[in-house]
Amino acid sequence: MVESTARLRHIRITPQKARRVIDLVRGKNAQEALAILKFAPQAAAEPIFKLVASAIANARVKADKENLRLNEDELVVARAFVDEGATLKRFRPRAQGRAFRINKRTSHITVVLQTADELAAVKKGA
Repeated sequence: MVESTARLRHIRITPQKARRVIDLVRGKNAQEALAILKFAPQAAAEPIFKLVASAIANARVKADKENLRLNEDELVVARAFVDEGATLKRFRPRAQGRAFRINKRTSHITVVLQTADELAAVKKGA
């Protein structure tokens, strides 16, 4: 019934490190995902926590707009993925006048929440 999306773009976390955290919450209940992220030691956990909370708020707004009843306990992280963003290129001075390039990578993170019955209907149809 309700599908909500939240995106976080150009965040200064490498995609590889962000994917480690996203893999923890993919397929989990949204409230359970928030609990996991709250206590995860990785630096990427905090912005992803805020992103999942934003997706829950987006679902609430969308349900109100469509005049539907929404139980937030039924929301599930249906899809969550990390794409590579723009890379900031910096140079570090090295010996004998040389310079080495340092790549500061960024990420685009997307989280899609669906209600459990909607997710089951999609899986059944596929």
